[in-house]
Amino acid sequence: MPNSRLRILLVEDDELFRLGLQFRLQQESDIEIVAEAADGETAVELANRHPLDLVLLDVGLPRMSGLEACRQIKVSQPQLAILALTSHSEQSLITRLIEAGVNGYCLKGIAAEMLILAVRSVAAGASWWDRTATEEIRSTMINPGGERLQPQGISLTNREREILALIVAGKIDRDIAETLYIAPATVRVHVHAMLHKLGARDRSHAILIARQQQLCDPSI
Repeated sequence: MPNSRLRILLVEDDELFRLGLQFRLQQESDIEIVAEAADGETAVELANRHPLDLVLLDVGLPRMSGLEACRQIKVSQPQLAILALTSHSEQSLITRLIEAGVNGYCLKGIAAEMLILAVRSVAAGASWWDRTATEEIRSTMINPGGERLQPQGISLTNREREILALIVAGKIDRDIAETLYIAPATVRVHVHAMLHKLGARDRSHAILIARQQQLCDPSI
């Protein structure tokens, strides 16, 4: 979506919180709130009515839950990105969000700058999972022999894997952008989302995790 504004459907039943989100997001020149909803049924209706790039979706909604709204939106528009917002981080909820098809998940206490980065990452085709959620899921990735397993619910996208492989190969952002025919800024968005999902401190840490978990070709 280069050279265009991100068209967002904002779904939140708390009016003051929704107004705060609207005000902050629309301070960004590349973001446009095209519609708002305060319940799940209206969210589904609006998602099918407007051309959108992303749905920012509260999980706890009246009339129809955010989870059910997500399921219904994904049935009619499987490619539409959905970023969930919630106050809870229980692993059972995270699992249900994954099963419903959300592309990312943020706690409501997230800093505004991180939320905006999450919005841009998910809209760009990456995924975004709150660090608490990532750590909870990563903590379950140990088999009885003590060996770390590949995550089942959360995995890197194909693009993130391509970029990770190039990072492991020693490429910098400019080289990666040229190799994949994408903008350097897009590379940075994917890298940040990838680091967040892996729980990596930086690129060097991501390379270590990639080798330990065999996320890339071991010959690289």
